[in-house]
Amino acid sequence: MTARSEPWPAGEWRRRLAAAVRDLDELGELLGLDREGLGDGPTAASAGRFPLRVPRGFAGRMRRGDPADPLLRQVLPAPAEDDDVPGFTADPVGELAVVRGDGLLVKYHGRALLVVTGACAVHCRYCFRRHFPYDEQAPGEDGLEPALAAVAADPTVDEVILSGGDPLVLADDRLARIAGRVAAIGHVRRLRIHTRLPVVLPERVDEALVAWLAACPLPVIVVIHANHPNEIDGDVERALATLRAAGAVLLNQAVLLAGVNDSADALVGLSQRLADCGVVPYYLHLLDRVAGAAHFEVDETRALGIIDELRGRLPGYLVPRLVREVPGAPSKVVVG
Repeated sequence: MTARSEPWPAGEWRRRLAAAVRDLDELGELLGLDREGLGDGPTAASAGRFPLRVPRGFAGRMRRGDPADPLLRQVLPAPAEDDDVPGFTADPVGELAVVRGDGLLVKYHGRALLVVTGACAVHCRYCFRRHFPYDEQAPGEDGLEPALAAVAADPTVDEVILSGGDPLVLADDRLARIAGRVAAIGHVRRLRIHTRLPVVLPERVDEALVAWLAACPLPVIVVIHANHPNEIDGDVERALATLRAAGAVLLNQAVLLAGVNDSADALVGLSQRLADCGVVPYYLHLLDRVAGAAHFEVDETRALGIIDELRGRLPGYLVPRLVREVPGAPSKVVVG
């Protein structure tokens, strides 16, 4: 696909977000796959708790007629999600022990994370927050006041992270207000945004979003999430270039997923595409062991072997750090 040369119309991203595919049969029709090709999916109860959701543009990057497509596998509900696997829990990284009802999550020194929404543009089946109690822990804009006051009262916090869900599903004016409140805290030096929207819904990077990013008085780090090179088409490349032009530093975090990117070829391709777009391939996460995602796990020994192969094929700055998140640890744990 050729990248657009003109900005997307204001609000186009909302229309496309609302039109996301939510029905398994419709997804199959788009991809030329019948129910046998798609599989049966999880039980109705499981699907109701974490339903199918995928933007049509992202579905358009999937290979037609291929039930093993790596992009499809990330979003396709599977019967294995109903398996009760020892060691896989609803809170795999221990967030409920450190999150407060006002959406503030403090796990690591110097950083505070605000859960500003529970909504996402895409439902990735391996999501470590797929069971997170957003109704209790993701307040509205007014509900963030206690969290911001807590950050203001803690001079050790120099970076605030907007997370979710996906913070970029919020309206630009709301994002600007939150960013402005954060920037008014004198000891905060950076604003970080964790988002998958520039990848799955690149229309989100429109003039309004860029305007508030460029006007933000704090340096902005945007951490995107791409797992496979096929996720990055011309429109995504353009969206990332637009973010860079607005002054954002771009990093990528990926998750090592069986049947998606568990090969050196896939990860070399991903790092090369990220480099083409000016994005640092920063983290490669071992799977957070969330209930419903055991079928995605790649064991540590194999993961280390893949990283060794990457070191032999890529310059060091394009080899992501292999990490795992351990509840209670002072930082992410680098593996190997």
